[in-house]
Amino acid sequence: MKFITTPIEGVAILELEERSDDRGFFARSFCRQEFLDHGLLPAVEQCNISFNHAAGTLRGMHYQIDPAPEAKLVRCTRGAIQDIIVDLRPGSPTRFQHVAVELSAENRRSFYVPPYFAHGYLTLTDGAEVTYQVSQAYTPGVERGLRWNDPDLALPWARDVAEISDKDASWTLLADGAVGETLT
Repeated sequence: MKFITTPIEGVAILELEERSDDRGFFARSFCRQEFLDHGLLPAVEQCNISFNHAAGTLRGMHYQIDPAPEAKLVRCTRGAIQDIIVDLRPGSPTRFQHVAVELSAENRRSFYVPPYFAHGYLTLTDGAEVTYQVSQAYTPGVERGLRWNDPDLALPWARDVAEISDKDASWTLLADGAVGETLT
């Protein structure tokens, strides 16, 4: 695996190192020790799959607070998505800054999302499927979210949003007290 650093500490984009032959290729997509060597949390408690019917579907911006903050490893296995994360770590010099990346079945990239980051994605194709390896089990009482179109975040979505859940459309704005809880 190739670990590509980003401007925000602790966030990484991973590319496969393919070993090809006449049959196709083989590549490692996760290695606990390599994650540790790069300072990333390698715990996997739960794996999830999300299927999205239409391009323009937005899911997010989700995060979990204590006692169950999540790290995620996200990969698009069918179609393409734009994935965006926002740093919510108290005291972080990059707090409220974001990283955006395109993940697709074609580029086979994955995106490491550390704990205390809001995460969301927008489908760029019909039939996009996304897999997540997550470090904590989903815990409804500690789930939180940011509004996807919060003007204080100015997230650079690649296209118009055509489909979003009522819950995701109604998360609180930063100006109205989103992220009011202590995260650490």
